[in-house]
Amino acid sequence: MSERLLRPPPPPPPTAPTATCAIRLPNWVGDVCMALPAVAVLCASRPCVVVGRGWAVDLLAGMGWTVLRLPAGTRPAAAAIRAALVPGAREGVLLTNSFGSALQFRLAGVAATGYRAHWRSWLLGQGVARPAGGHEVERFWHLASWHLQPDAAPGPPPAALNLSLAEHHQRQAAHALGQVAITGPYTVLCPLATGLAHGHSKIWPSFPLLCRGLVDAGETVISCPGPGEEAAAAAALPGAIPLPGLGLGAYAAILKGARRVVANDSGPMHLAAAVGARVIGLFGVSDPHRTSPWGAHGRVLGSATAWPTVGEVITALGSGTE
Repeated sequence: MSERLLRPPPPPPPTAPTATCAIRLPNWVGDVCMALPAVAVLCASRPCVVVGRGWAVDLLAGMGWTVLRLPAGTRPAAAAIRAALVPGAREGVLLTNSFGSALQFRLAGVAATGYRAHWRSWLLGQGVARPAGGHEVERFWHLASWHLQPDAAPGPPPAALNLSLAEHHQRQAAHALGQVAITGPYTVLCPLATGLAHGHSKIWPSFPLLCRGLVDAGETVISCPGPGEEAAAAAALPGAIPLPGLGLGAYAAILKGARRVVANDSGPMHLAAAVGARVIGLFGVSDPHRTSPWGAHGRVLGSATAWPTVGEVITALGSGTE
């Protein structure tokens, strides 16, 4: 074989940017899911580039949006944002509250709309007062609505988050299930959660009892631990079948195909809600009025001050109304 045939084909020439508006995604999976209606209405109104962390490129691959992975560092990120916009474009929306993200947009020459927070008002093109109370979905929606029509009262957000999955996400999920010979109904338990609420862990302490009870009753229970979570997931879910190493898109496809999902107030809970899965969100220290699973198939057990019992969760799972 000739040397010419051994060489990889040259990369395609870069295409000229077409976006006139940059949208900065939140930094957490759950927040990105809750921001989906806001991003969708913005992208439907003008050519946008959606920028955020690397995992967002995979998660949003089925949405039909231009998604840019921001490089590390303030100035490289600003340069990437600037390069993704048509020359002269200065429009942007910040779905983050950080000073650093506002600085990146300012250095990129973007006059961003964002909530006034963390001493960053002088960096914004349009600073918006954050509404008190309400669900996070409504807060993201309020900001997008204000950017599109600042003089109009925003209507309600859509009733569903509507995360669309790419075909390769479905194939990856089917392959993962096939590897462990799962062909029938299954339940996904999501026992982990990052961060604290008022200094307390957001992890429901009774996942081991729930999982063992479901497995002993003949249920197929799946866990999908992320990198470095394998040991913690195994301890929390004795008898569950692990599917480690999935990207977020494939994980979302697993959740979508589940008979039901039980999760803490966490990214996986919102990911399940985003694909329309039947999900029970377990609360004990965080506020369900602000971060409950959005949509008709989401249900909350517990409150901001008290965890649900195992019996309450099992009753909910058996009621057919989860």
